[in-house]
Amino acid sequence: MEGGKQKALFADRVYHLLFAKIANGDYSPDQKLPSEKELAEQFDVSRPIVREALERLRREDLIYSRQGAGSFVRIKTEQRVLGFPPVETIADIQRCYEFRLTIEPDAARYAAQRRNAAAIERIGQVVDMLGDATRQQRHREDADFAFHLAITEASNNHYYQSAMQALRTHISVGMKLHGLALMGPSPGLQRVFEEHSKIYQAIRDGDGDTARDRMREHLEGSRNRLFEDRMLDLSL
Repeated sequence: MEGGKQKALFADRVYHLLFAKIANGDYSPDQKLPSEKELAEQFDVSRPIVREALERLRREDLIYSRQGAGSFVRIKTEQRVLGFPPVETIADIQRCYEFRLTIEPDAARYAAQRRNAAAIERIGQVVDMLGDATRQQRHREDADFAFHLAITEASNNHYYQSAMQALRTHISVGMKLHGLALMGPSPGLQRVFEEHSKIYQAIRDGDGDTARDRMREHLEGSRNRLFEDRMLDLSL
C-alpha cells in the first residue's frame, strides 16, 4: 500500500514538471515529447511512473499519442480562446507581478487552511527539487512554476488554479529574467530557495496568515530584484 502511494506521488511530481514545461513553452504545440526512457532518466524515476504521468496529461487533453511515434503536445481549444494578452513589454511583466500579488498570497493562505497530506507531499517534493538546483547553482523555471501551481491546487479553489494555468507563459517570462538576475557572486539563489521553503513550511504547519505574508514577500522580492527596485510608471 505504501509503495503504491509513493508511486502515485512520484507520478504526480513528474506530471507537474511536464505540465510546467509545456506551460512554459519548452515544448511547443505538436512537438514530440522525449521517449519514456529519456523522461525516466531525466526525472530519475521508473518508466511505469512516467507512463502514469503521461496518461494523466493525455486524459486532460494536454498531449496526444501517435501509434509507434510517441507522445505529442496539444493545445486545447479553451486554452487558445481563454487567456491573457501576451507579454510584449517590460511593463507587461510588471503588470503580471501586480496581478499575481492580488491572487497568490490568498491562494497560499487557503492552501495552508485546506491542505492535505498529498498536497503537502507534492509541494515538498518540488521544494526538494528547488533545493537540489540551488546547490548546483541552477535556476529551474519548470520547478519554480510547479511550486506556485501546486500551491494554487492545494487551495482547493479551481479559479486560482485556472488563473495560474492561463498565466503560465506570462509567468515564465518573468521567471526566466528573474533567474538571470539571481546569477552571480551574490547569494540570490539561496535567498530565493529560503523564501520558497518558508512558504512551504507555513502551509505545512497550517499557518494561513504567515503563508499569505511570505508569499507576498516572495513575489515582491522577485519583482524588486528583477526591476532593481525601480518600478515603471504605469500611469503613462
